[in-house]
Amino acid sequence: MTYDLVIFDNDGVLVDSEPLANAVLAAYLTELGHPTSYEDSLRDYMGAAVHRVHDLVGERTGQQLPADFDETLHARTSAAFEDRLQPVEGVTEVLEKLVASEVPYCLASSGSHQRIRFGHRTTGLDAWFPEPIVFSAQDVGRGKPAPDLFLHAAERMGVAPERCVVVEDSVLGVRAALAAGMDVYGFTAMTPAAKLEGAKGHFAAMAELPALLLGN
Repeated sequence: MTYDLVIFDNDGVLVDSEPLANAVLAAYLTELGHPTSYEDSLRDYMGAAVHRVHDLVGERTGQQLPADFDETLHARTSAAFEDRLQPVEGVTEVLEKLVASEVPYCLASSGSHQRIRFGHRTTGLDAWFPEPIVFSAQDVGRGKPAPDLFLHAAERMGVAPERCVVVEDSVLGVRAALAAGMDVYGFTAMTPAAKLEGAKGHFAAMAELPALLLGN
């Protein structure tokens, strides 16, 4: 089918941030006395809003993270991004084809608006994503796997959920899209296709995505 709106996840789909962000998060949690490997961070937090970190640490240890946890994490992540963040290879070409085909698109990310904008300025993607088409879990309160963020994006863009397709690379993101009643294509660069259960299809490189979205 053809879609009236393409909703992109950000981290790992538009910007190659997941390896950097999860390495920083794992190191910081370990430093605070909550031993976390890079693999642990990918499993538990990839695609999630930062409140999930607070929730899981609280559930597992009965302890609260420091009051300045979010601020410190953002500062450390931003420093890593400034030095090494890149756009996902081929994503600009995908956006060019959507524009040429007059297919609307937007972004719906578990990251904060501050993190999204910083990453886009660093990689040059800010030219493709003006503020009115950028949506964050901050806007709705509950991040993925709840469907709230994707439903909010569809409503703001004026498109029915069943006419939307989501591009995701995380288990939590795929679950959120399905809960919102949307089709979803899973990007397998970091997550095996078998784990992205329920996706309508999978792709390993951005060059494969236009055919899935546009049917040509």
